[in-house]
Amino acid sequence: MVYSVTIVTLFPEAFPGLLGESIVGRARREGVWALDVVNIRDFGLGKHKNVDDTPYGGGAGMLMRPDVVSAAIHKAVEGKPTRPRVVFLAPHGARFTQAKAREWAGLEEGLVLLCGHYEGIDQRVLDAEVDEVVSLGDFVLSGGEPAAVCMIDTIVRLLPGALGADASLHEESFDIRDPETGDALLEYPHYTRPAVWEGREVPAVLQSGNHAEIEKWRLAAARARTKG
Repeated sequence: MVYSVTIVTLFPEAFPGLLGESIVGRARREGVWALDVVNIRDFGLGKHKNVDDTPYGGGAGMLMRPDVVSAAIHKAVEGKPTRPRVVFLAPHGARFTQAKAREWAGLEEGLVLLCGHYEGIDQRVLDAEVDEVVSLGDFVLSGGEPAAVCMIDTIVRLLPGALGADASLHEESFDIRDPETGDALLEYPHYTRPAVWEGREVPAVLQSGNHAEIEKWRLAAARARTKG
């Protein structure tokens, strides 16, 4: 089954963008996952396809209208055998993590990612249509599109067949586990040729051929990097 992601956005020309390159782009071309984009502007009102209006109660900026956003979401979910999980990308949401990426990668129904703009989206449509709100981090972006790219990249890497060597998933940051505590670890440092570069040498243990000692070094390095 092909994993499905639909992005609801005011900027459809932003996609696939980076999602068409490297591992994620290849996985899409090979049918591991599918990307659809719904243009919110298509559901705008009047001659100028307006999608926003002034907020009740006053305040700076404009808000995206609930009727317009709702119509776009309905378009994104129509025709699906099971309603996809609809996620709004916003700073006030729960933090996106590797664990959340694994959860989403296991969704047979796929995802709809709603990207906001202006001062936000009318709360009523979020209450009516959105299943969860998720944030890329504690900072503000101009819109949800960059966050969507990062999240999709993380998810696709976890899909079966996306990586040439699936075993490498278990040697990446947050998927490495401390064998003693079970805690997630950041990935250990990597080195390649030349053995000496600008006076900096590759750690001798990595050149020793002693795999037991190399594994001990890598675990210690991962623990040190995680501890910071």
